[in-house]
Amino acid sequence: MSLEVTGEENTAIPETPAQESAAPAALSAALQQACAVLERLGNAVKSQVIGRDEVIELVIIALVADGHVLLEDFPGSGKTTLAKALGEAIVTTPDNDSNDNLSAIVPFRRIQFTPDLLPSDVTGGAVFDANANHFHFRHGPLFAYVVLADEINRTSPKVQSAMLEAMGEKQVTVDNTTYPLDKLFFVIATQNPLDMVGTYPLPTPQLDRFLFKITMQHIDRDAELNVLETWRSRRDQSHNGGQKVTRNELLRARESIDREVQISTAVKTALVDISRRLRDDERVLQGNSTRSMVLMLPALQVLAAMRGRDYVSADDIETLLPRVLAHRIELAPGVTDFGRVLRDCMQEPMEQLARTTLR
Repeated sequence: MSLEVTGEENTAIPETPAQESAAPAALSAALQQACAVLERLGNAVKSQVIGRDEVIELVIIALVADGHVLLEDFPGSGKTTLAKALGEAIVTTPDNDSNDNLSAIVPFRRIQFTPDLLPSDVTGGAVFDANANHFHFRHGPLFAYVVLADEINRTSPKVQSAMLEAMGEKQVTVDNTTYPLDKLFFVIATQNPLDMVGTYPLPTPQLDRFLFKITMQHIDRDAELNVLETWRSRRDQSHNGGQKVTRNELLRARESIDREVQISTAVKTALVDISRRLRDDERVLQGNSTRSMVLMLPALQVLAAMRGRDYVSADDIETLLPRVLAHRIELAPGVTDFGRVLRDCMQEPMEQLARTTLR
């Protein structure tokens, strides 16, 4: 998977080609089954979204790693189609799940954030039933597998704060009562990087809730032509169903990857050393949090599994680290090249990781 990494200043960080010393060992049956589920999900989304394979792979990594994604995009770039295709590719099967709210969960919900939006418009609220003479809780749009938070920076900080509990703890609290969200609860938030009129910039704590920040570019000419040629068949396929994965299959895949894909102490040491170097660098005003490294670990496991390995390698770090840190690192005034800063801070820890791996 070749990912063009783009930071806050649109600075590309090239990938280092994989240099594995030996062919990866055969994956366990559980891990093979997990990879098959992720491949099926990826194919279902790619059949609806043309020319966004790299973005789709990152989104699936975030979903399985229990993270969230922030997309910087422009109107008509396919963000709603992507989120809807992802949500509708996941179906619920009857089981003995303990989540009492499972019946209220839908595959996909889109929230258009506006300045006059209220927290209850997002979380849900109490509604009075005149016939029964009591209040009951009306589930808000957050009760879905995939939630598209469209133009999240156009709503007030009060509503943005209501999202923090949902994104961080997978629950909402209304009238002192806490309601759990689904285990697959996943937010794809968008913001327009060019149109900043009437916006409320996301605070640092909320930005830190997003595993990845992805800057989308226009698709290439051939992909754009393919979109025009296949729009009718993709529309009909969406109406008729197509490939699906079940909610339980995804949860089992998440558990299998967490259990089967190993992260060595050397990999964790490299992540800590890179973080500390960034915080101590005079070109960095604010470094990344410890939470960012914790959120990154399952993402590294998912990427390793998708690449056919049951262990995390240095190559996985080089692929994902820029995506995880680009929106978390605040550079000092006058410094604009995030890519250079990150490369400098990564060099020695990654060399040490390579020497440890060779031993």
